[in-house]
Amino acid sequence: MNTLVAVAIAPFGVGDELSAHVAEVVRVIRASGLPNKTCSMFTEIEGEWDEVMRVVKEATMILAEKGIRTEVVLKADVRPGREGMMSRKVEIVEELLGSAANVPSDAAAGESVSIPSDAAAGDQSEKTAEGRAENLAEGGAR
Repeated sequence: MNTLVAVAIAPFGVGDELSAHVAEVVRVIRASGLPNKTCSMFTEIEGEWDEVMRVVKEATMILAEKGIRTEVVLKADVRPGREGMMSRKVEIVEELLGSAANVPSDAAAGESVSIPSDAAAGDQSEKTAEGRAENLAEGGAR
């Protein structure tokens, strides 16, 4: 089952500069071959549940096996039948932001304006711009 995780794996008690330890963690994640993207606070990993969790464990153990207390913060989005969500979620938001310039001015005043939902996600219905934005804010991008 396709899973997208945002994970932060960090050492405790090793001083103020954590970059070298974080680089070790990211190296393990990148060597996994799974799609991944590192940002300032999290690394996203996408793949099948078991594969993603194996990589999270390996990346965690690279520090823990050295006797370093290690904190793991993980957020997972399990999406049956979906792939490529690491990039697709961002594309959907960018599309909505781009379409905001084309939304009638009455929408800015809080009135509902219909925007077609993402047909590639298999949802052929229409949602209001306000409802779509609320769904995205709650992590429900399709």
